[in-house]
Amino acid sequence: MSTRTARPLGPQLVLAGSVGKKVDVLVIGLTSSSDGPEIALDSGVVDEAVLSNLLDTLITVGATGKAEETTRIPSPPTLPVGSVLAVGLGSASKLDAEQIRRSAGAAAASLGGVDTAATTLSTLDLGAAAEGFSLGAYRFTEFKSAKSAPGPDAQPVSRVELLVQAPRTKEAKATLARSAAIAEAVSTAREFVNTPPSHLFPAEFANRAKALGTDAGLKVEVLDEKALEKNGYGGILGVGKGSSRPPRLVRLSYAAKKRKTPRVALVGKGITFDTGGISIKPAAGMENMTSDMGGAAAVIATVVLAAKLGLPVDVTATVPMAENMPSATAQRPGDVLTQYGGTTVEVINTDAEGRLILADAIVRACEDDPNYLIDAATLTGAQVVALGNRTPGVMGTDEFRDRVAAISQEIGENAWAMPMPAELRPDLDSKVADLANVTNHRSGGMLSAALFLKEFVPDEVHWAHIDVAGPAYNSSAPWGYTGKGGTGVPVRTMISVIEDIAANS
Repeated sequence: MSTRTARPLGPQLVLAGSVGKKVDVLVIGLTSSSDGPEIALDSGVVDEAVLSNLLDTLITVGATGKAEETTRIPSPPTLPVGSVLAVGLGSASKLDAEQIRRSAGAAAASLGGVDTAATTLSTLDLGAAAEGFSLGAYRFTEFKSAKSAPGPDAQPVSRVELLVQAPRTKEAKATLARSAAIAEAVSTAREFVNTPPSHLFPAEFANRAKALGTDAGLKVEVLDEKALEKNGYGGILGVGKGSSRPPRLVRLSYAAKKRKTPRVALVGKGITFDTGGISIKPAAGMENMTSDMGGAAAVIATVVLAAKLGLPVDVTATVPMAENMPSATAQRPGDVLTQYGGTTVEVINTDAEGRLILADAIVRACEDDPNYLIDAATLTGAQVVALGNRTPGVMGTDEFRDRVAAISQEIGENAWAMPMPAELRPDLDSKVADLANVTNHRSGGMLSAALFLKEFVPDEVHWAHIDVAGPAYNSSAPWGYTGKGGTGVPVRTMISVIEDIAANS
């Protein structure tokens, strides 16, 4: 079992009706218009005369209200804080929860060295502001020594007071509790993704998942390489056989207190590092393949979150974990393996390994007779080619696929529904096995991967496959509440879909 010490994944979030005495910085929102910026505020938590003076000063120093622009000024004597930070919200006519979330994240990212901040963004949308501040303040510094660790001026904000008119109401407390739990889950997924493969290999990943599940009261099952071989998990074993660090399969189960609830299966790709195997990847950028377990990280965080929220849905995460390495024992192009359940697959390209471990996990997950199945995976470079680095692709059964995509767009992760063209399916036929793991061309690579997975999903199961090859990891500059490294996508999509299933089945 891992002995790693847990650390706070975000600032302490508290409700307040006015600016407290220990607040260092007050964060306010500015909207933009052709007439100049305006302070966005939905209640009287700060005196209007004070706000008017602040706006005059902000205009004088050039603040425009442009989305995520930050402007910091000294506080007037009438406010019990050291300074005021204005963050842009963009056009008032286009303002929504996601923009508040992003602006709150941008504000949090600029508050290095601040102990306590208060914000009026929470008067616009409490949940979005809470999530944005928590996620924007997230930092991964576990492997920074004293030599290069951030100094006190770069430490993330420790405490955020979320100003609302009625902080003691049951509704406000429930909203904050949910948003704080969601932010913690997203940050948990980020922690997994950001941990280097030297420290997060399959056995350690399984240990950390088990610890999280146990702490949340989940039923936990871990299959090691011997159990995987005994039970015929040929896909997971085939991918993992080139590594000195053997694979695992982890199952985390949350049972709702109510009887006869919907059953949701989650499956996540857990390749702790992907060299491509014998079909080795180019060296440039390979270090980012530490993120190839982003889908697994997300589903582990999501099932734990479902338990913390006490949702009236049974949720089970089935998570295959392997390291894809080239060696004398690695599987070769041309090998045939037998997936869990009996389907044989010709391995044409060992770098198309994610679908092999997912197929085993999907078959096992569907033995539990779920009503819904969601799998999340950093599956194909073709996803990035088709949709870019911020837009997940969703494939699956038509109705559920569209439902997942619509919910994802509503909550700001912006997944997009994609087809599975029937004409691509024959290209997965193999001359020696039931299936080949890739087609013989590059066209529609994301769609072909989904068609491969479809072969393992029972017809009666409502299924959505979310390809997050780009969105799970940000290798460019930070933006909004998203820093460099793991993003935690698609945790918020999956938990929102599960909540929607709970409400509407």
